[in-house]
Amino acid sequence: MRLNLCFFLFILIFFGCVDSNEVIESQELKSNLIQTYIDNSELEKANEEEIRNNLEKAYGIASTLENNLLKIEKIHEIGIAYYSLKDFENYKKMNEKALEISKLVNDSLSIAKSYFHLGIHYRKSEIEMAYSNFYEAEKIYTTISTKGRNVKKIAFDRGTVLIDLAQILRKAKDYGQSESLTIRAIESFEESENKVYLPICYTNLGILAKFSERYEEAIEYHKKAIEFSKGTEMEVLQTLVSLNNIGTAYKSQKRYIDAKNSYNKALAYKDFLSENLRRHALLLDNLAYVNFLSKDLDSIPDLFFRSLGIREKINDQSGIATNTLHLAEYYQSINEDSIARAYAERSRDISMNLQNNEELLKAYQILSEVSDSYTGLGYSKKYIALNDSLVKEERLFRDKFARIRFETEEIVEENIQMSKENQILIIAILGLTALFLLGYIIFRQQQSNKELLFAKSQQESNEETYRLMLSQQIKLEEGRQLEQKRMSEELHDGVLGRLFGVRLSLDGINQRVTDEFNDARSKYIDELKSIEKEIRLISHDLGTEAIPTDVAYTDAVESLISDLCDAHKINFEFSNDENIDWEEVDHQKKVNFFRIIQESMQNIFKHAKAESIKISFDYVEDSIKLTILDDGIGFKANKVKKGIGLKNIASRVKQMSGAVEFLSDDSSGTTVSVVVPLNTATVSV
Repeated sequence: MRLNLCFFLFILIFFGCVDSNEVIESQELKSNLIQTYIDNSELEKANEEEIRNNLEKAYGIASTLENNLLKIEKIHEIGIAYYSLKDFENYKKMNEKALEISKLVNDSLSIAKSYFHLGIHYRKSEIEMAYSNFYEAEKIYTTISTKGRNVKKIAFDRGTVLIDLAQILRKAKDYGQSESLTIRAIESFEESENKVYLPICYTNLGILAKFSERYEEAIEYHKKAIEFSKGTEMEVLQTLVSLNNIGTAYKSQKRYIDAKNSYNKALAYKDFLSENLRRHALLLDNLAYVNFLSKDLDSIPDLFFRSLGIREKINDQSGIATNTLHLAEYYQSINEDSIARAYAERSRDISMNLQNNEELLKAYQILSEVSDSYTGLGYSKKYIALNDSLVKEERLFRDKFARIRFETEEIVEENIQMSKENQILIIAILGLTALFLLGYIIFRQQQSNKELLFAKSQQESNEETYRLMLSQQIKLEEGRQLEQKRMSEELHDGVLGRLFGVRLSLDGINQRVTDEFNDARSKYIDELKSIEKEIRLISHDLGTEAIPTDVAYTDAVESLISDLCDAHKINFEFSNDENIDWEEVDHQKKVNFFRIIQESMQNIFKHAKAESIKISFDYVEDSIKLTILDDGIGFKANKVKKGIGLKNIASRVKQMSGAVEFLSDDSSGTTVSVVVPLNTATVSV
């Protein structure tokens, strides 16, 4: 057992934090399905076969649940459904299974509840087993800690166990112990603030007081039972029970008029009694017997026969045994011994079948008095033997219950001792575990520190490498820009100057030749102008790769747009949102925006046949939005992904982690929309 405890603690410590969301969801789904089957079994229109099928399905799913409180709760609910069906065997099986699981998970309340339900199963058939199970439940409720639990619910459950124990002890004629348990039950119900079972408690106290010949107390207890039942569903039934018991108490005091009044009050509930024939017959029989005892024979034996007729109709064997005994007494009193003997023999036979020894004892007594001497002597011997047997049986009953209490207390003491030993063991295990965890934490901390130092060193190395790469990239960029500048100057000052000189010479010659030569030379001059324009644009592109640091970015962009539009005789509008702080914008992003504008304008000049261009920078939700709009002829959407210029634009936007959109059709020009977030770095592609 200790080894299992150690293993359990180890698992609890090291695996207690495993994520169990999927398991929880699965259990909830199963629980809902089980509840559906249980609810279906309680439908009024359901027949017995349907009810059983639903309960079997419910248990089939419940058996697949993990062993926990949910599983125990559902099995208890299924058991109660079987009890409602009067299938007591399956009710017993469900609660035995619930008890087994409750012990596995070591939940005291579930163990107590399972014992209580098993006690209910046995209380009509095996009174010792019933007492044993109720007593086990009561011991748990006595010792259980209520901290963090529903105190009122525990008090109510304990009260139900106590009153069941009290009723069993009353039947065993242990009146003192029964009374003590009943008073404790009342205290529990008052603590729970649920008084539904208080009428039963006061009824039991009334019966106990009557047996102890404390008749006035008995009557007061029964009146309290009536009082506490008012306003409940059981009001009428409890009133009839208590009035009958009050009448019986008066009868024992030989206050026959008061007894008759009490019985007649009960018999006045005619509507209720017409549907409760067993109780109607009981009240008629008791009234008839009081009349008999008080020598009021006007309605005798008719009342006895009315009661007997009802009992025979509903086959109330126990009631018939009592009724026939009363008739035997009556006929004995008027010296009709043969009739008295017949009724006494009938009561004897029924009592023997029912094992109702108290009625059998009375039957033997009457038979010994109304039979002939020899037969009467035989009945007297049977009476004495049965009476001695009953006294011995009552003593044995009380001894068995005392032994059950003693053995249970011994087990409790053993469990307490074992619990102390387990506590010491647990403390030792927890101490060792704490030391182990402390050592493990120190070790992990040292490892973590080493990893942090290594990561810091690695980061410093990476930063140094990055600085070197950045320095190299700047030098390469400077070299490339110098080369671009040199090529731009060569094209502009060299090739472009020579072309310009050739064009001037041709213009001069053009003035001295014929018209035919003029036309040809004019054509070549126009071609040279076109070449000059192209070279000038190339020179401009090469010369503007590096945005000048001594000029504001927006001025450089506007200068670019102005130069290109002037060269191509196109109108333009340019606007910049003042919320954009270009000084804080990444240099590479500014270059990319610059090139996107260049590429877009080249596309417009070559293909759009536009008359005007609108270019704007806007600040939108921590992003820069560039919009380039022309009023040209547009282009077909299926060519968007084919043009090299558009691919270049898309590539530059991707470097900036932005988004680009090309909108165009054949009649409304073209819009290029670029949105780039400010807080992302430009990546190389």
